[in-house]
Amino acid sequence: MSHPITRRAVLAGMMASAGPAILHARRRSGDKPNLLFLWTDQQRPDTLGVYGNAHLHVPNLDRLGSQSYVFRRCYDTQPVCTPARSSVMTGLWPHQNGALNANVPMRQDAKTFPELVNDSSYRTAYMGKWHLGDEIFRQHGFEQWVSIEDLYIQYYSPGRDRNARSSYHHFLVRNGLKPDAPDGTFTRDFEVQQPRALCKPSFLAGEASDFILKNRAEPWMLYVNFLEPHPPYFGPLHDLYSAEEAPLPPNFPGLGVEHEPEHYAKIRATVTGDIEKKILWQKSPESTRYKPGTPERYRAAMQRLNQNYAANCTLVDEAVGRILWALEASGQAENTIIVFTSDHGEMGGAHSLIQKRVMYEESMHVPLLLRVPFRQSRQVIFERPASHIDVVPTLYELMTGKQAEGLPGESWTGLFHGEKRRDDNVYLQWNDVEDGPNCRAVVTPDGWKLAIYDRDHSLLFERHRDPLEMANLCYQSEYGSTVQRLRSAIEGWQRGVGDRLQLPERCI
Repeated sequence: MSHPITRRAVLAGMMASAGPAILHARRRSGDKPNLLFLWTDQQRPDTLGVYGNAHLHVPNLDRLGSQSYVFRRCYDTQPVCTPARSSVMTGLWPHQNGALNANVPMRQDAKTFPELVNDSSYRTAYMGKWHLGDEIFRQHGFEQWVSIEDLYIQYYSPGRDRNARSSYHHFLVRNGLKPDAPDGTFTRDFEVQQPRALCKPSFLAGEASDFILKNRAEPWMLYVNFLEPHPPYFGPLHDLYSAEEAPLPPNFPGLGVEHEPEHYAKIRATVTGDIEKKILWQKSPESTRYKPGTPERYRAAMQRLNQNYAANCTLVDEAVGRILWALEASGQAENTIIVFTSDHGEMGGAHSLIQKRVMYEESMHVPLLLRVPFRQSRQVIFERPASHIDVVPTLYELMTGKQAEGLPGESWTGLFHGEKRRDDNVYLQWNDVEDGPNCRAVVTPDGWKLAIYDRDHSLLFERHRDPLEMANLCYQSEYGSTVQRLRSAIEGWQRGVGDRLQLPERCI
């Protein structure tokens, strides 16, 4: 007999185990450190307690945050999956590694972090969503490959077996499920309707835990990438949160600012035009309460999106808890560097947009927690802007004791000791491979953000005064000197990283 999922049941499951028994491990503190890299797809920082959320139940990530370096203003390199992931994995900008936009694979000669470390004593594994080319096939220095996505078959390289299926596909088949798509795959809409034990986060938690326990006597590097809370915005915990606990953002509807880039309106129309169908398809009460096409139904769909999104953050947190439990049980927790981040954010209805691909804060801003137990055990918060481009050089120095060569980013280890950085600004880019507008952007420590498009309107926000980004100052004459100063910073960065995008002489 099945039982309904209730808040009490979920919270009881989170607290079911007070702590693991420590297994015997031959490795000791001070040996080569392990790396546990946990990341999600499309998760905003404000879903975590350390970033100010008081309603979502993410106790495992909150506990990790209490022991970590916390980067309160971390940004990805480009707010869409493939390019953002490419920088996290290689330490190179998208224009340097070839992953210019979604589904454009990075170059084969671009080295991932395990390839850069190049230490055969490490056991290495990648688990979860990859989205950097040839999705389900082992590659780029990883000995073990656990895949979860069959959505990218059309993008496989020539010669790859298009009848091969992901590890998660075979897991579902072993559990008696039959593919629902005509091509013999499972669709995401089908997968997210499965019970917790069969959902992707639970599957990945089991695989990751097995890897950690199996390799507890050797150094290892493990990347675990969850699809959630990425669309389809549904999952087994979708009734967990009320509208009050997962509210609409304060800048909903917050329609386009003055001189908003014109292609944002196209994104708004394309992505949100069928929002009711995308979000209310699961026969929630809102699907029949309001008439189709009305503002009330649109608002209800956006509200339901935020509730389901929050529930999927909790679903991921449960899986993270299982993995951290295995790490404790392995006896290697105090010798393991842990990273938690996401590839990009989620608009969630801000400015009446969902998903990513724009230079508003909700799309660009990502959480970043870095636990280095052999350096510190308490929370340390950094308020200055930080970038994903610095993740690889930081991990390289922490794990090898050496400076990484040939990478554009800068290790944060100096920042940990209060040293001044080469450049306190953070830069972002947008590369459109289909003849759309391209963008280069800068975020400064004093709260300015400038995003210059080569063939569209540009954006300037003073975030200290306008945190919701409701006033575009780019075309107001009194801010001309600010635009020029920030533009010069972008152009200097471009010269330093070999970025040849030509920006217009003045904002269009």
